[in-house]
Amino acid sequence: MGAEKVNTYQRILPFVEIMDATLRDGEQTNGVSFLPHEKLVMARKLLSDVNVDRIEIASARVSEGEREAVTKICAYAQKNGLLDRVEVLGFVDGGKSIDWIAECGGKVVNLLAKGSLKHCTHQLHKTPEEHISDILHEVEYAASKGISVNLYLEDWSNGMKDSPEYVYQLMDALTANSQKQIARFMLPDTLGVMNPLQVIEYFRKMMKRYPEVHFDFHAHNDYDLAVSNSLAAVLSGARGLHVTVNGLGERCGNAPMASVQAILKDQFHAKTNIVESQLNDLSRMVESFSGISVAPNQPIVGENVFTQVAGVHADGDTKDKLYYNELMPERFGRKREYALGKNSGKANIAKNLEELGLELTPEQTRRVTERITELGDKKEIVTQEDLPFIVSDVLKHDSSDDKVKLISYVVSTAYGLRPGANVKVEINGQQYEAAGTGDGQYDAFVKALRYIYKKYLDRTFPILANYQVTIPPGGRTDALVQTVITWNDNGKMIRTRGLDADQTEAAIKATFKMLNIIENEKLKD
Repeated sequence: MGAEKVNTYQRILPFVEIMDATLRDGEQTNGVSFLPHEKLVMARKLLSDVNVDRIEIASARVSEGEREAVTKICAYAQKNGLLDRVEVLGFVDGGKSIDWIAECGGKVVNLLAKGSLKHCTHQLHKTPEEHISDILHEVEYAASKGISVNLYLEDWSNGMKDSPEYVYQLMDALTANSQKQIARFMLPDTLGVMNPLQVIEYFRKMMKRYPEVHFDFHAHNDYDLAVSNSLAAVLSGARGLHVTVNGLGERCGNAPMASVQAILKDQFHAKTNIVESQLNDLSRMVESFSGISVAPNQPIVGENVFTQVAGVHADGDTKDKLYYNELMPERFGRKREYALGKNSGKANIAKNLEELGLELTPEQTRRVTERITELGDKKEIVTQEDLPFIVSDVLKHDSSDDKVKLISYVVSTAYGLRPGANVKVEINGQQYEAAGTGDGQYDAFVKALRYIYKKYLDRTFPILANYQVTIPPGGRTDALVQTVITWNDNGKMIRTRGLDADQTEAAIKATFKMLNIIENEKLKD
């Protein structure tokens, strides 16, 4: 079915208003508390860069810190002509919330009313008629203060399940008597209990009874359905959606802005004012201020979501972008990456080499791939920054022509005992084996080699002059250790380097490079 038919049949609107509640509902995430200046920075980012339609920034009368934050944000918004897009949650409390918001410079209240009979009678201990009367007085008082009103029907989802007649009674009275003083009716799934089919059913009932009303939908993610429910609401006539950055919020959180935006645009061709290229920066900012890490596989903003791991995928991308979809990373201020590990394959390596401007022959690429696979088998993560050092290490030393080869070794250490090593090597086609102990595992390994060279070959073994262990310059992970060893071979200094995930292994590789240099020079003589 084409997009036009979907839009016509499902009543989807060409434009969907986005209200971000990160600074209010998002702050109800366990352990999250934003400082006033942090709220101001995020509010500026949301309004000016990301261009959300509205932001809900706080709950009225919570604390002096909230008063300071709301005052700062309202002053900024007033200066930049954005004040009508800044909203504060208020309560039916005899005008106290309205006064608090007015004192802070706010112009919009999101008034919290009860959307289920159970909440009305058990929490407020009032009849529906009494609650309706209180709401109407609050709305009139807000109007007298020059404050616009949006109305939350808290627990609306359970209200529609258990007491729909109460919901309709409330709506009938408020739409008839508020004289359009309520700009939006906001319908929350407060406990996150709905599924998309229920959202469609209940929203269509609301739309049928109140076709001219602007309805927002406010989803919670307790069943991991916040995004699906939000889309179901839009398909059924909702004009606005409430989201948070990174899905922050009470319990399991709210619908994440980035996911909602991408699906609205790609799946349903709906328009919003969101600037997609700013979503990743916004996510990182909120991640930093909230202290809540984004899961690596979180759609759109997760660290890994634009990283191809399997080599076949990288190969397919090279061949007419076979593994691309509409979620192009550049849309969101990101870029596609190709992981380096045991599943990478030559195509992944080639993509990374291409980005670094390195050109290798097919044989060289094969050797580099083998080396990265070897590191992957050790559960090490290799980054693109590590790749030049791996390339350099592999290309500087062609092990296929080695005259001295390591066949096997075991190094051990135990409490109260000196470290030991058992070593088997091949020198010019002949295998030798020996054991040794030393002050460390590598020292024990070298002692075993010295024994082989002295007993079986009657040759002196070079003296270790200097030993350095570093992380390769520019490397950003702990995948690689670089060991540089300087040797004194009868007065001639030889400097070799080994690169590996393990320090001892890196030192052993450096040692065998040195032995092969000496052996090749002996053959020349």
